[in-house]
Amino acid sequence: MNFRQATPQDSNCFLELMKQLDYETEFMMLEPGERTSTAEDMEQYLHTMETSNSLLLLLFDDKKAVGFISAKRGAANRIKHTAYIVCGIRKDYRGKGWGKTLFQELLKWAPENGITRLELTVMAHNDKAILLYRSMGFEVEGRLVHSMIVNGSYVDQYSMAKLL
Repeated sequence: MNFRQATPQDSNCFLELMKQLDYETEFMMLEPGERTSTAEDMEQYLHTMETSNSLLLLLFDDKKAVGFISAKRGAANRIKHTAYIVCGIRKDYRGKGWGKTLFQELLKWAPENGITRLELTVMAHNDKAILLYRSMGFEVEGRLVHSMIVNGSYVDQYSMAKLL
């Protein structure tokens, strides 16, 4: 297992990973089949992440992408010190410490790149993710009531952040 910064050349494997995560978990934003991105769309997204001094680490098992963490820097001057975090790991690789490893790399990268605030949202019933985020120093700042509908039911999310 290894990880590295994604490049535009990773567009196909990143798109495949995201589609797999859409099917494997209800904790990601998109439902199965809802993702309409093409490899070209992903290539452009990865290029934007690269040029905006944002982070997107891919976790690999041999040559297969099995997880990621992204930290998208705020674009406007007033929020350039912030980054919004998204993380996902394939089902067979969860619970093995890879999420913690990716977050530790994120926490090294952020101060080196002028980031002093990390933000994320998480479904309020995603206990394992909340436990990980708390262990990495994130705190709940608020509850977003009925912010999503999953399988026909309203779901709340927590807004969490970590100041560096």
